[in-house]
Amino acid sequence: MPEPSVTPAPPTRRERWYAEGLRFTCTQCGNCCTGPPGYVWFSPREAEAMAEYLEMDVKTFLKTHARPVSGHWTLDERRTEHGYDCIFLKRDEQGRALCGIYPVRPTQCRTWPFWPENLASARRWRQVARNCPGVALGLEGQGRFYPLEQIRIIRDNTPGDPSPDPD
Repeated sequence: MPEPSVTPAPPTRRERWYAEGLRFTCTQCGNCCTGPPGYVWFSPREAEAMAEYLEMDVKTFLKTHARPVSGHWTLDERRTEHGYDCIFLKRDEQGRALCGIYPVRPTQCRTWPFWPENLASARRWRQVARNCPGVALGLEGQGRFYPLEQIRIIRDNTPGDPSPDPD
């Protein structure tokens, strides 16, 4: 018996601007891993995976590479000439940014640049593209093509920001 075909849901009003898909390929510039102070949130399961990858227990990992913020955990940062770099950002001799925990990086990192706030409008996507050379403007641009359904999957797996709203 043939599998039933699944018709993708039509784009929502907010998705219409990228209904034809988007292009992105990481250029290893490191811009998404540095800049003003920020947060790289991760789950307990991700903490376990990062700790195992680094061959340490979770308690040591948290003490060495993370900090608690409002009941959640974020990776540490260090001040560099580029801004506040993620604790795991390394740069090679050519200046390429390399993630020291790439195979087990948090979901927040895995889903860049397809975060809900970056997909909110074409204007916001253009702002992201100014700082991220891997974000292509227009379907004719360079980079890997992501159709709407794949963007939805990535976007919907992005963890929300658990930090408290500023007063």
